[in-house]
Amino acid sequence: MFWENVKLALSAMKSSKMRTALSLLGIVIGVGAVVAILNLGDSASQNITKSLNAGGTDIITIWTQPDERTEDVFTSEFGNTLKNSVEGIDSVIPQMMSSGAIRSNKKSVGAQIMGTESLYFSAQNLSFDKGKAYTLEQNINNKEVVVIGYNIAQELFENENPIGKRVNFILQSGAVKSYEVVGVLAKKEQSYTMSFDNSVFIPFNTFTTKLVNNDVVSSYVVKTNKNYDTIEVSDNLNRFLDTSVGNDSYQSFSPAMITTMANEVTATLSLFLAAIAGISLLVGGIGIMNIMLVSVAERTKEIGIRKALGASPSVIRGQFIVEAVTLTLLGGFLGIIFGSFISLAVTNLAGWTLTLSYKSFIVAVGFSMFVGIFFGWYPAMTASKLDPIEALNYE
Repeated sequence: MFWENVKLALSAMKSSKMRTALSLLGIVIGVGAVVAILNLGDSASQNITKSLNAGGTDIITIWTQPDERTEDVFTSEFGNTLKNSVEGIDSVIPQMMSSGAIRSNKKSVGAQIMGTESLYFSAQNLSFDKGKAYTLEQNINNKEVVVIGYNIAQELFENENPIGKRVNFILQSGAVKSYEVVGVLAKKEQSYTMSFDNSVFIPFNTFTTKLVNNDVVSSYVVKTNKNYDTIEVSDNLNRFLDTSVGNDSYQSFSPAMITTMANEVTATLSLFLAAIAGISLLVGGIGIMNIMLVSVAERTKEIGIRKALGASPSVIRGQFIVEAVTLTLLGGFLGIIFGSFISLAVTNLAGWTLTLSYKSFIVAVGFSMFVGIFFGWYPAMTASKLDPIEALNYE
């Protein structure tokens, strides 16, 4: 009986193509809007997460804001204090930052210059296109060596191998320092806080003694132990810093914490917008109901004949409900395709990677069925209550 009703529904839709198309339009637009919003919400969340976690999810960055009270505190040794005082910390890597121009082969490029230890590269999940990281011994002995970002290597050396060649640092003071290239980073997606491709890295001790003559650390990269929750370690670390140096002397950043917050906000916003878009589905449902009422009126004699031949009210009711659900499901599937194309177009314009949300498809199909049953019920009841004698005499 069910498949017979489906065949009747498809036959009715085929016989009134224009009416069917107009009925489907509201459902297609409504479902398409919901699917597009949910897909874009998931895509935004995934791309934000990817950007925030480019340097690793087990990283906490502490930016220092030293004053006369704390400038003697923020040294490389303070990293050991943090590691020994807060449970769950695997390593603490000091950083110092500067900016300037780098010159080689008569070419010059601006870059972010960072002094840090060799552990930094593994902590940030950085790999090498050529060469390798400088060693612990080179850091201890203040060697004038440098690791350069992918874009820096392309700008200065193009197709040449930079390993073993020297680059000159032109500092803001006007001083010029020459360093040997020991490594080139592989191309890396920019993180929320750092463009690795446009940065250069030299040993921390070399930076403090030969570049700036200053040992006040500008930031610490804290790598957490894999057996501990990064957000919990971050909270404990902040409490320790509040007590030891004061909350006005530092700022902390944890990709794991920001990712969690961003995903919650994105999910809430997506559901809110999808609910608004769902209003168009209700409008489409009202259109379906009106079309079904017209269909009942046009097929009054057909209903009378079926009742005269023994069709019960439940059979007539089932026929029209199946017809309404078939119509809305078809609109739902077309809406999924429409919404997916919108999602693809928007993500391409935004430069994101498209994430197709499985929940958007489930919501689309579920809502389509609900709209079909809910708005098809009244026309179906109207058809099932028709008196067969009056129906047969209907003109």
